[in-house]
Amino acid sequence: MKTGTQAIALLSVVALGLSACAGPSNDADDNGSTSAGSSLNGSGASSQVNAQQAWRDNFTTDSGIVVNYDPTGSGTGRKQFISGQVDYAGTDSILDAAEVEKATERCGAEPLELPLYISPIAVTFNLEGIDSLKLSAQVIAHIFDGKISSWNDAEIAKLNPGVALPDLTVIPVNRADDSGTTENFQQYLSEAAGGQWPYEPSDTWPRTGTQSAEKTSGVVNLVKSTPGAITYADASQIGDLGSADVDVAGEFLPYSPQAAAKIVDGSLPSVDASERRLTVDLKRDGSIAGAYPIVMVSYLLACTDYDQAETAKNVKSFLTYVASVDGQDVAAKSRGGNAPISDELRNKVMAAIEQING
Repeated sequence: MKTGTQAIALLSVVALGLSACAGPSNDADDNGSTSAGSSLNGSGASSQVNAQQAWRDNFTTDSGIVVNYDPTGSGTGRKQFISGQVDYAGTDSILDAAEVEKATERCGAEPLELPLYISPIAVTFNLEGIDSLKLSAQVIAHIFDGKISSWNDAEIAKLNPGVALPDLTVIPVNRADDSGTTENFQQYLSEAAGGQWPYEPSDTWPRTGTQSAEKTSGVVNLVKSTPGAITYADASQIGDLGSADVDVAGEFLPYSPQAAAKIVDGSLPSVDASERRLTVDLKRDGSIAGAYPIVMVSYLLACTDYDQAETAKNVKSFLTYVASVDGQDVAAKSRGGNAPISDELRNKVMAAIEQING
């Protein structure tokens, strides 16, 4: 049976909703770790918001531990985790060397970086009467670099014979905030567009003077309200907008969680991966047949040592649930849109979670 405090906290979370979380509620102590209690606080990647809600609802029902996740964006999530403002974080970009050093200082040991959310990034647009278009990586690069300005441009028309393309201005929309989705999308363009994307991939958008919005929900809502607009977003959140089939090994492939998962299985660990940091160097050049190349592997960050034993125990329990078959499936079935991780990857993740001193 839940205590009165737990029941009140749970009712508050349900009433406010995931998107209403203003930030972590636990106070940080002098060592930068959040105080223990009947709740966990996380923040980060807005791409994970649907999956996080499914994980939270089911985990809280079973355990009585309330999970608060604020979809602040990957960059903010990493900063808040490193500074000890939250117990865990979600990020669509892996930690760089400086962040690993700072996270190690906060945690007292190398942090956990666990790939627990695999999802396609959709190239999604608002064109009345058109649900899908074939777009090559080069054409997508030209659209987002401002080199294609009309939807009936010859480059688009050549790939889509028979489609009544409108004489309508193309309005590219990008993320305004630091975003792992932005970095993953640019990495695809850099690898697959044959040199047509001249910018170094990062979690900030490289061009100025563009239409932009914060978070996944922001860019999707802007596209929904703007005929001719196009953006890149976690596929689970695009609703009934149109989407692009992209060129893969000589064919045009629509996004799907299953096709997204195939690219992970066909890629290698990153050069600095470890038994705690299970980071992946995705092969995004479109050479893996049947594998959708615009993919986001989103990670959960955690410590193996916390100042409060109860916090460690709660984090360990939550991550164990998220990585389980049930946790992965409930997210996929609850508008998470993710591809459940493979059994091979799950074994590695569980071994890392076991190192949490809870």
